Amino acid sequence: MKKSSLMLKATSTLAASFCIAAHAQAESADSWPKSPITWVVGYAAGGTTDVVARVVAKKTSEILGQPIIVSNRPGANSNIGATVVKRENPNGYSYYVGSAANAINRTLYKDVGYDISTDFASVALFGIVPNLLVVNPQLPIKSVKDYIAYAKANPGKLTCGSSGTGSTTHLSCELFQMESGTKMLHVPFNGSGPAMTALLGGQVDSVFDNMPTVKPNVDAGKLRALGVTTSTRWPSAPDIPTLSESGVPGFAVNAWFGLFAPAATDPAIVEKMNKAINAALADSATRELLVSRGLGIPPAPNPPAAFADLVKTDVKKWANVVQTLNLKAD
Repeated sequence: MKKSSLMLKATSTLAASFCIAAHAQAESADSWPKSPITWVVGYAAGGTTDVVARVVAKKTSEILGQPIIVSNRPGANSNIGATVVKRENPNGYSYYVGSAANAINRTLYKDVGYDISTDFASVALFGIVPNLLVVNPQLPIKSVKDYIAYAKANPGKLTCGSSGTGSTTHLSCELFQMESGTKMLHVPFNGSGPAMTALLGGQVDSVFDNMPTVKPNVDAGKLRALGVTTSTRWPSAPDIPTLSESGVPGFAVNAWFGLFAPAATDPAIVEKMNKAINAALADSATRELLVSRGLGIPPAPNPPAAFADLVKTDVKKWANVVQTLNLKAD
């Protein structure tokens, strides 16, 4: 009798604890956010991931009524930033701004330190962009055919910069070499910003970089655009031909950007952040700025589940590419 009474008491206490915990969680979701929020970018400032994050964060911050601090933690093709956020308290105040590079890294690195599909909760897709092949205008290259001819005439000497080993900017270069029969020298940097500085300064000859990073310099005449990596011409740059139509048939690479939270983050908080981001993407000024830089905005409702599916599909797609090219980062 005494034993049954003790078990009943323990069960009641445990049930009460669960109720209290659930109530506390519900309260935190209802009152969230109460303090500043951090979005970690795994690259140096100035690259596409950083630029897109800051534009989206600005309006999202206004909608949530709390500051969103964009913190740059560059290194290992964004793996350092991802690992930092994976280990953070899943309280709704720490997020990771991810990209297609994280899907590539899953296979490229022997021990990447995280799984972008399982160690994180997908929050919202920011958008999709093509990569744009650009060259320093001092080179005697004015078309994709010129680029191929120059590379073949100078095997291993034409340099191709990237935001890091395993990024879509890197794999675009590798795929181009494979499909065009050329050989170039890959030069990795800690983000698109440093790669762009090197290209503008003539330290590297070319880059297959995300359109938001390179388009302003193309528009200013500082870089020469040769082609986009999408299968069809990009709406915001219709005068730039595709690589596929310019001598490399079937070539197609897209890059995506979006927000992730540590896996155990309250789904109610994830949903609130998702709605705030979608409201920011629907804002005319924010949308216009992103589109003008080359970003393709996802159609509404852009739920977390759809973004999670995109990430899983991309992990499988890039695993096939990395294995086919026999690429390794460590």
